[in-house]
Amino acid sequence: MSMVLKAAWGLLIILSVSSSWVGTTQIVKITYKNFYCPFFMTWFSTNWNIMFFPVYYSGHLATAQEKQSPMKKFRECSRIFGEDGLTLKLFLKRTAPFSILWTLTNYLYLLALKKLTATDVSALFCCNKAFVFLLSWIVLKDRFMGVRIVAAIMAITGIVMMAYADNFHADSIIGVAFAVGSASTSALYKVLFKMFLGSANFGEAAHFVSTLGFFNLIFISFTPVILYFTKVEHWSSFAALPWGCLCGMAGLWLAFNILVNVGVVLTYPILISIGTVLSVPGNAAVDLLKQEVIFNVVRLAATIIICIGFLLMLLPEEWDEITLRFINSLKEKKSEEHVDDITDSSVHLRSRSRANGTVSIPLA
Repeated sequence: MSMVLKAAWGLLIILSVSSSWVGTTQIVKITYKNFYCPFFMTWFSTNWNIMFFPVYYSGHLATAQEKQSPMKKFRECSRIFGEDGLTLKLFLKRTAPFSILWTLTNYLYLLALKKLTATDVSALFCCNKAFVFLLSWIVLKDRFMGVRIVAAIMAITGIVMMAYADNFHADSIIGVAFAVGSASTSALYKVLFKMFLGSANFGEAAHFVSTLGFFNLIFISFTPVILYFTKVEHWSSFAALPWGCLCGMAGLWLAFNILVNVGVVLTYPILISIGTVLSVPGNAAVDLLKQEVIFNVVRLAATIIICIGFLLMLLPEEWDEITLRFINSLKEKKSEEHVDDITDSSVHLRSRSRANGTVSIPLA
């Protein structure tokens, strides 16, 4: 029953993760029609991360039998920074590099959406799984896996084909570079997180993401201000800002991050990754309806190759042993069925022989 419940939650999480990511990407494209300030949009949406821990604590109050005070829960979850919890030194030392990588990942993703379609950007971003493997293999000395090297090669092939799909047009190459840069910084974030902070439960992840939001609000707020006064990202008045689109984008981005972390607790982590890769056909469907993309053979092949490479990355480390055990079990089952067939035929032969007054002894 627990497995069935996990599978049901998994299906719901897959649909929610892919829908939230597709929604975020498409709202960004809509916002760009009248408002193009990618760094301000990144900064604004990252500030919403502050709400992650309050959302987690609300869930704790609703579901936990032994309820804890906000401060006690906050201190418990702050152990992700070390046994002493969150200190000012650790806040600056541990949060700063991750906050910069988080901002770069999202900013480059938004820049790519100006140059490419939502389908292309979401497909290229899936290459981050291949980059995570390569960095983990080099930096963390993770186990070498031939199938993941093949997947990494497929990802690189898909990147080149995506640039070729528009005959290496300047905007296309720049857009591909932005999307690949976003995937690379995302991979670096994940590898460094594993290296310095290890694995985190849901509460610790909520605490850490909220801390990133606070760091963004306190230390990165000067950047959009500078961009505004230097006319790099300028708008006429705050009333003219598309608040509906901005809040919709930030809300869906926050929902995506929450769903990814909730999904790991409620269901199987592999399903979260499947939900992410399903954003590619989801964005493709929306782009086709909006008539914003024409799928030529090269673009379609590149998208499929990248997605297959992403799925190959999801194979467990012992996938070869599992496959061999599965094949052997099928062979054993087939041989048992063959023995049963021989036994049944010999019994049938004996019965016929007895009916004719003779006894037949089958050969071994």
